[in-house]
Amino acid sequence: MIITPKKFDAVLFDLDGVLTLTMKVHASAWKEMFDLYLQTRSTANGEKYQPFEIVTDYRSYVDGRLRYDGVRAFLASRNISLPEGAPEDPPSQETICGLGNRKDLLVQKIIATKGVDVLEGSVAVVRQVRALQMKTAVVSASKNCAAILQAAGIRELFDCTVDGTVAERFKLSGKPAPDTFLAAAKELDIVPKRAVVVEDSVSGVQAGRAGGFGLIIGIDHHGDKRPLLENGADVVVEDLAEILRADFRAERGKQG
Repeated sequence: MIITPKKFDAVLFDLDGVLTLTMKVHASAWKEMFDLYLQTRSTANGEKYQPFEIVTDYRSYVDGRLRYDGVRAFLASRNISLPEGAPEDPPSQETICGLGNRKDLLVQKIIATKGVDVLEGSVAVVRQVRALQMKTAVVSASKNCAAILQAAGIRELFDCTVDGTVAERFKLSGKPAPDTFLAAAKELDIVPKRAVVVEDSVSGVQAGRAGGFGLIIGIDHHGDKRPLLENGADVVVEDLAEILRADFRAERGKQG
């Protein structure tokens, strides 16, 4: 396995798409929230209605980002400007925070009614890492991180969690900035070059690379490794359990 105690002291895992399959939950909630907003705006202003597209918009503007950052990025792509508002804004408020809170309610409803699917290959790697006496952390943009880990039954496998709530409390910039990963490294009392980052989003691997982490592992759910490799991943796999079965060399190293 390429993750060994001789080289690394800790592994930092993203949540959505790395440990759990909540990306479908998030994508569905983003689409429902944005489509309703865009339809209402179209009717009120006579603008052409162009729905939120999961295949393109989700990956480009909201995947891996803090919730309000995702709202802001997607609306900017449609040349829509809204007041920032405040985190306390009700979901009915047409502000960046209001729309973000509206999406969050949808996510909570889906988690409560349908539960969470776990990526068993990734959990097997977490257990192996812990067996080797390395530290583990979850670094996620989601404010529902604790609830998701609890629903998945894996919360006890991690020494610390840096999520959207922590990022807001300490005013940490979200991915692709490295702030949340660096906060997790500090909490674990390890240096970044002695830690591994596991991510499935472009913004996540960019954050890992910007933070100077020792190894960036990307998980490809789209059948195209290139975006992850081009943005900082050293190794890209389809299932994290692959690293338990094979001796990988860093693909960035292979390319020179």
